[in-house]
Amino acid sequence: MSLTFEGRVVLVTGAGGGLGREYALAFAERGASVIVNDLGADTKGGGKSSAAADKVVEEIRAKGGKAVANYDSVEDGEKLIQSALDAFGRIDVLVNNAGILRDRSFARTSDLDWDLIHRVHLRGSFLVTRAAWNHMKNQKFGRIIMTTSGAGVYGNFGQANYSAAKLGLLGLANTLAIEGRKYNIYCNTIAPVAGSRLTETVMPPDLVASLKPEFVAPLVLWLCHEQCQENGALFETGAGWIAKLRWERSLGRTVRQKNQPMTPEAVRDQWDQICDFTDATKPTSLQESMMSIVSVLSQVESGGEVSGNPTAAAASSSGINPIEAVGTKLPPSSFSYTHIQCILYALGVGMSTKDPDHLRFLYEGHEDFVCLPSFGVIVAQSVLMEGGLTSVPGLNIDFTQVLHGEQYLELYKPLPTSGTLTSETTIADVLDKGSGAVILMDVKTFCGEELICFNQFSVFVVGAGGFGGKRSSDKAIAPLPPPQRAPDAVVIDSTSTDQAALYRLSGDWNPLHIDPSFAAMGGFQAPILHGLCSFGFAARHVLKQFADNDPSRFKAIKVRFAKPVMPGQSIQTEMWKEGNRIHIQCKVKETDAVVLTGAYVDLHGAAEASPEDPPQAGGLHSELVFAEIGRRIKDTGSELVKKVNAVFGWEITKDGKIAAQWTIDLKNGSGSLQKGPHSGKADVTITVSDEDFLEVVQGKLNPQKAFFSGKLKVRGNIMLSQKLEVILKDHAKL
Repeated sequence: MSLTFEGRVVLVTGAGGGLGREYALAFAERGASVIVNDLGADTKGGGKSSAAADKVVEEIRAKGGKAVANYDSVEDGEKLIQSALDAFGRIDVLVNNAGILRDRSFARTSDLDWDLIHRVHLRGSFLVTRAAWNHMKNQKFGRIIMTTSGAGVYGNFGQANYSAAKLGLLGLANTLAIEGRKYNIYCNTIAPVAGSRLTETVMPPDLVASLKPEFVAPLVLWLCHEQCQENGALFETGAGWIAKLRWERSLGRTVRQKNQPMTPEAVRDQWDQICDFTDATKPTSLQESMMSIVSVLSQVESGGEVSGNPTAAAASSSGINPIEAVGTKLPPSSFSYTHIQCILYALGVGMSTKDPDHLRFLYEGHEDFVCLPSFGVIVAQSVLMEGGLTSVPGLNIDFTQVLHGEQYLELYKPLPTSGTLTSETTIADVLDKGSGAVILMDVKTFCGEELICFNQFSVFVVGAGGFGGKRSSDKAIAPLPPPQRAPDAVVIDSTSTDQAALYRLSGDWNPLHIDPSFAAMGGFQAPILHGLCSFGFAARHVLKQFADNDPSRFKAIKVRFAKPVMPGQSIQTEMWKEGNRIHIQCKVKETDAVVLTGAYVDLHGAAEASPEDPPQAGGLHSELVFAEIGRRIKDTGSELVKKVNAVFGWEITKDGKIAAQWTIDLKNGSGSLQKGPHSGKADVTITVSDEDFLEVVQGKLNPQKAFFSGKLKVRGNIMLSQKLEVILKDHAKL
């Protein structure tokens, strides 16, 4: 699908030639209304003319586009924006492109050389952007481009003034990206290499001719389109090549100890380690950068040894040893639950009786009562909630510093609505991320001997890195970016102010989600929503949008937790369908902050969704069910006898005739199953067709409705039929 800018108003500064002209023409060609700004000055900032801007406007109009000229200096920022408002009534996109050169070696740079460059490049971009800011803020949309240069990023001889201004623009853009994010104002920076009046002074003529501005414009248009979610990024581009830049930082070295002076000799002696970029980190925010400094203060005050990383002292004292930890199997854990826990979870992730489609997840008497697939994380989460990691050798960590980083869940069978499941946990890997450690835990959950689901918990331990481990693992199930196009579907769902209080009833009792004073200690203004609650919202959004709320079609989900949601905020789930994989991204609607990234849900195709296999050679579906019941009676018969204390006779019909008889004796000894009628007298005898029996077992047919409709006939003590759930739903669901 082609990118269009119909209805958008774009201001390009310095658009009378070179890159600016190319931007203006490209935006107009795709439907934008364009303000072509150019003072008409020479490359050193002298003179003034309307000819350059007028010529570009004429080109645009000749092709049927919409454009007006503006001849003001960027130092008159308000006038530029007013031109847009007067001509088109709004301002959506601002490309800060205007610039001049006054190249001098540093010793020869005058005050005027310095000031004029900063006035046009840095101050001019500031003034025009400030004039546009509130208009973009009020309309909840804006895209801003700042233009830096390789001279600003790397430095260049004879361009001290230009380099300083250009790097200043990058700092300005990074801050605007942070402040504008919640208003859907995104700001990015480009460092273009293209032939223009400015570059012809520093490049050979043949190179200037080859580096055409038209090879840069497509990047600018993409960054300014409403589909693009890039924000706060820096790109180098030229000749059709585009690359994203980021900062890299060595692990560093702490060169002082408590109550001892820090000396230049200590710096000299550790210089090689300070400058060693092996296992370098890549901080992306001031907060992440400051984390290391705070860690150093804590380390030094506690009398820690000098280390090669601010977190290394914590790592050494915690004794993280991947060789000991990886492969460790935790003691098996069991999770017993009834329909009550399934319903509580569904309410905790935002389901409501206001939506008729939700009733099958909320009412145990519904003929299609089922469990939400994402409940699979609840049955396995005891490894985190009950301190299972404390028993792992080589993982003596500070559990107050543990954050849930990523989650993967895969289902092999629809989850039963009640029962006892057993989970087995293995430490799959331990990774050294410099500022912390990542622990991968693989959890397999069984119903008896049958594998029901698999979870991979990925937790980040702040301050536990620097132990010399590897940074990546082929055992980690990786998140995936969404397609670079508009979402195929968007669902917005409001959380309640009590959402966290309700979700915690599913077993995550962390006070961070309920106690304001505890949340304040964690740096939050109020208790935050559980990440796995947002996970549940996203999972059910996909289930409804693309699988008709059919849990049997749900195969797997992967998410990365990026930021928290506050109870009461709205979760906006954006979805892209790629075959049976649905890529998802979740945001807080009110702030536009992305909370779940790299996420996707895998679905079974509609034809794959039915879990039963057809009977072979004219056999009965029920044969498989009774075989499973018999196996379960061998394992837990004594317990079932205590619960049920009755003998059930079964008559399974096919084509209106009795095809098989079974007796389930849960009254005598430790229970038994036999094919054929009971030698004595059954307390209750149930007659049902093979097909209807299977639907009852799978929860698709409510036994009461089957009885009243005549599909299920009962002789003997009818009240005992209430105990069918213990036999069928707990122990026979295939």
